[in-house]
Amino acid sequence: MFQNLAERLGDVFGRLTRQGALTEADVTLALREVRTALLDADVALPVVRDFAARVQKKATGQAVLKSITPGQQVVKVVHDEIVAMLAGEGEPGALRIDNPPAPILMVGLQGSGKTTTTAKLARRLREREGKRVLMASLDTRRPAAMEQLAILGQQVGVDVLAIVPGQAPVEIARRALSQATLGGYDVVLLDTAGRLQIDRALMDEVAEVRELVRPRETLLVVDGLTGQVAVEVAQEFDARVGISGVVLTRMDGDGRGGAALSMRAVTGKPIRFVGTGEKMDALEPFEAPRIAGRILGMGDIVALVEKAQEVLEAEQAERMMKRFQKGQFNMNDLRAQLDQMLKMGGMQSVMGLMPGMGRMQKAAEEAGFDDRMLRRQIALIQSMTRKERANPDLLQASRKRRIAAGAGLDVAELNRLLKMHRQMADVMKRLGKGGMLRQAMKSMFGKGEAGTEGALMQAAAAQAGRLPGGITLPAGLGGPAGGAGLPGGLTGLGLGKRK
Repeated sequence: MFQNLAERLGDVFGRLTRQGALTEADVTLALREVRTALLDADVALPVVRDFAARVQKKATGQAVLKSITPGQQVVKVVHDEIVAMLAGEGEPGALRIDNPPAPILMVGLQGSGKTTTTAKLARRLREREGKRVLMASLDTRRPAAMEQLAILGQQVGVDVLAIVPGQAPVEIARRALSQATLGGYDVVLLDTAGRLQIDRALMDEVAEVRELVRPRETLLVVDGLTGQVAVEVAQEFDARVGISGVVLTRMDGDGRGGAALSMRAVTGKPIRFVGTGEKMDALEPFEAPRIAGRILGMGDIVALVEKAQEVLEAEQAERMMKRFQKGQFNMNDLRAQLDQMLKMGGMQSVMGLMPGMGRMQKAAEEAGFDDRMLRRQIALIQSMTRKERANPDLLQASRKRRIAAGAGLDVAELNRLLKMHRQMADVMKRLGKGGMLRQAMKSMFGKGEAGTEGALMQAAAAQAGRLPGGITLPAGLGGPAGGAGLPGGLTGLGLGKRK
C-alpha cells in the first residue's frame, strides 16, 4: 500500500534528516519534490496545493529551522498534515450499529468488489465485534450474484437470506429486515446491484431501498486503482443517494494511492475500510495516523500486533515465553515461528509494517529473503527426526547431507539454518532474562500497564529482528548494528549472502 509514494518521500526526507542544519531554501526544495511525488501519485491538484501551503508555513518557522533536529521536525510536520488530510475534522469512529437489526447498505459500481467486501465486513463484525450478522443480496441483474454471496457466506460463517426467484430488490430488502428482526440479528448487510453512476434507473432503485430500510450506514465500495475517478464516483453517489463512508478495495495492488489521499478532502466523506487482498480477512480499518505512518515509512506497529494476536493464543504465547526464558529454543520452536510469519501474511507483509523496514522490502526480495526461503527452511526442519528437532546439536555431517537431500536443498542451506537457530536461541534467552518478552506479551494481550506500542518498540529496538508475541524475524535481513538504515539498532541476525 502506497509503496511507490513511500519510497519517493523516503528519499526526500532521508536527504533532509542527513543534512543537519537546514535553510528555508532546503525546505522549499524538499517540499517541491514532495508536491511532485503527490501529484504523480494521482492526488487531486487542489488537495496538493492546500497541503503544500500548510506544510510550507509550518516547516519554515524559526522553531523548526533552529531546532536541534530540523529534518525530523519537518518530517513530523508532513506527517501531521497527512493525518489532517486523511482524517478531515476527525476520525469517524466505529460503524453505527444501534437498535438492532442495524441495516448497512452496500453500494458501488460494477466490478468494484462490493459483494466480496460485504462478506469481508460481515466476517469482521462477527469475529471482531461478536455481532450476529445476516447478509442479503439485492442484485437481481447480475447472473449468479445471489449465489456468489451465499457461497461467501458459507466461507465466512455468516447467515445469508434465502433466495426467492422473481422478487424485486425492495421486496428482498423488506424480507431481510423482517427475518433479521425475528432472528435476533444485530446487523443486516444489504448488497445492492452494481451500477454505473450515470444510470438513473438503477440509482432510483437504490434510493427506493434506502427509503425503505433507512440504513445506519451507507458504504460506497470503490476500486482504489481507479485513481481520481473513485473520488468522482463518491461525489456522484453522495449527491444521488447519500453515503456515510467509503471502502477502498484493491489497495494491495500497485496503484498510486491518490484516491485515498484525496477522498476525504474532496468529498468530506470518511474512508471506513480498505481492502488489502483477496482473502476474507484482508479488510483493515482506515485510521489516518496509521496510514500516514506507512506512507512515511514509519511502519504500523498496531497492525503488526493485530496480525500477531490473530495467529497466537495467549496460553501458547505464555508457554513459549517460559521456554525462551530458560534458553529452550529448539527446531520445533523455530518451525512455529516460521509458520506464524507465513500466517501473518509472509515476510514482505510483516516487513512493510515494521518501522523503517518498508524501504528494505525490495532489497530483501532481490537477495532471496522471501516466503520461498521460509518454506525451504520449514522443509529442512521437516526432514529431521523428532529427536534431531529437539536437539539439533546431534546432527553429524553424514546426517546433514541426508536431511538436505530429503528437502531437495544444499547442505550449505541447512548449515545456515542451524546457525540462525543458534543465534535466535541466544537472542530469545537474553530477551527473556531482561523481562522484555514478558512485558511485550502482557501489553499485547491487554495485561500490562504500558501501552502495546511502547513495549513492543522497546523490545524491537533492543535486539535483532524481534516481532511481537515471540515471533522472530528470520535472519539475514540486516547488517551490522546501526547499519542498513534500520531504526533503533534493529538489525537482522546476519547469515551472510545466499549464493
